[in-house]
Amino acid sequence: MQCEPLKATPPDVLRLEHSTPGDWQRLLERYGLTLEQVPQGAAIPGSFWGDDEAGLCGNRLYARADTPIHSMLHEACHAICMTPERRARLHTNAGGDYDEENAVCYLQILLAPQVTPMTRGRMFIDMDRWGYSFRLGSAQAWFEHDADDARQWLIHHGLIDNQSVPTWALRQAD
Repeated sequence: MQCEPLKATPPDVLRLEHSTPGDWQRLLERYGLTLEQVPQGAAIPGSFWGDDEAGLCGNRLYARADTPIHSMLHEACHAICMTPERRARLHTNAGGDYDEENAVCYLQILLAPQVTPMTRGRMFIDMDRWGYSFRLGSAQAWFEHDADDARQWLIHHGLIDNQSVPTWALRQAD
């Protein structure tokens, strides 16, 4: 897949503990999602990758203080981009196809500035540091020069408008 993260021991990335809690509440509520913070050292429910990676179960995004912000946004965007039928049975594995995975990556970059101190530029850095894989070698190069298919997918499903502004809607049935 084009933008699926690779599991590695990363250098510094922004984590939940660095962010503003009210930002998460405002962002997730717009999509009918709720953040459930897990105690440090506890397993994260619904985490596909394990370790400190965010988890999804139903409309709940699970994370610890050490969970990377990019992971939280990525998983939240999976919930936003999936059909209502998949969302209704969501537990751990968001599934989706190649096009949806790319749309998830694109949307997480668009939503990054909603969570202080994350910015779009910092999201590019954190995605690269974590090991996301892009044909053009970096998240920024992909986003700026090779992601029109992901952008069009998001527009087609009503998740962003023609100016790439989020509509704050969840994907509906095809």
